[in-house]
Amino acid sequence: MSEHGHDAGRAPASAPALALWLRFLRVPGIGARRRLELLNHFGSLEALFESARGQLARLLADAPQALAALRAEPDEKQLAADLAWFNEPRRQLLTWFDEDYPRLLREIPDPPVALFVIGERAVLSLPQLAVVGSRNATAAGRENARAFAHELAQAGLVITSGMALGVDAAAHRGALESGAATIAVMGTGLDRVYPARHRELAHAIAQQGALLSEFPLGTAPRPENFPIRNRIVSGLALGVLVVEAAERSGALITARLGSEQGREVFAIPGSIHSPLSRGCHRLIRQGAKLVETARDVLEELGPLASVVTPAGERPSVLASPAPDALPEPAQQLLACLGYDAMTVDALVERSGLTADTVSSMLLVLELHGFVASGPGGNYQRLT
Repeated sequence: MSEHGHDAGRAPASAPALALWLRFLRVPGIGARRRLELLNHFGSLEALFESARGQLARLLADAPQALAALRAEPDEKQLAADLAWFNEPRRQLLTWFDEDYPRLLREIPDPPVALFVIGERAVLSLPQLAVVGSRNATAAGRENARAFAHELAQAGLVITSGMALGVDAAAHRGALESGAATIAVMGTGLDRVYPARHRELAHAIAQQGALLSEFPLGTAPRPENFPIRNRIVSGLALGVLVVEAAERSGALITARLGSEQGREVFAIPGSIHSPLSRGCHRLIRQGAKLVETARDVLEELGPLASVVTPAGERPSVLASPAPDALPEPAQQLLACLGYDAMTVDALVERSGLTADTVSSMLLVLELHGFVASGPGGNYQRLT
């Protein structure tokens, strides 16, 4: 078991061992696969840094930046700052050589050689579902993400996502509300919270689950970081659930990576008129499992994860909340609906809401059993 960092019941690592890892993770010009190749070739970081210059030169002939960094004296000021970060509780470095490095992540083609962690590292080895989707999610998309995450977390799955705006944040909150653990994989160094408005959410995740990143401390939220981190989101999990996604959504990158890693891929369908449904519909056409309830996910992942529903009951992610627990626009729309069928245009006129909001709220109301759709695009109230 590793002793990198500071954790309850875990002695701090020796500064020299941690320092070597921190130096190695700051070596520029090489990716995850190359770092792993170097580790496997030398067998240890000590051997790598002590290796003959000629040997390193042959292995890194096409990576002069990396070669120069490995030969250079350490940046003592930077190293001291990095080491100081680990002095706070629940901050650790999980490395490739640690016994508790997650088994599923170890099996992907390009695993990170180390992960900075804040929180409870043991949750990284528990059965997980990645829940991803649009940053610009509709109200219905956010509610679906929250509700599915809540139900699946209660069933025993750790919810893993990227703490982005929209679907990611809603999924984390759903898991937290259930009292279960959730994992956020960051596209920045762990000394930064991105987006900044999620500072409180990040704190809650660290207390109830874990924040993790392969990027060195101080790494800014560069656009190229996020597709890179997505392979970890999918790699940790048994499957990937896409809640809402446009045709060029980053969530589709996570789904593709998950498929390439042998993970199950799930997608929630939506309106044929919504641009944020097109990515999910494309995934379904390509073979992703169409998901309407939590049970659809558990039927596939339950046997893999040994997840059981409490008392053997069927999960019911779409169990109806009280009307006053619905989003405010949904409550407003419900008040406008009668028991006679109405068109969307009529509801837009009566409610004063935009057509997009009416469409989103109708989906929420329909999923929760408050309204039913009928022929000709009409809707009527059921309760």
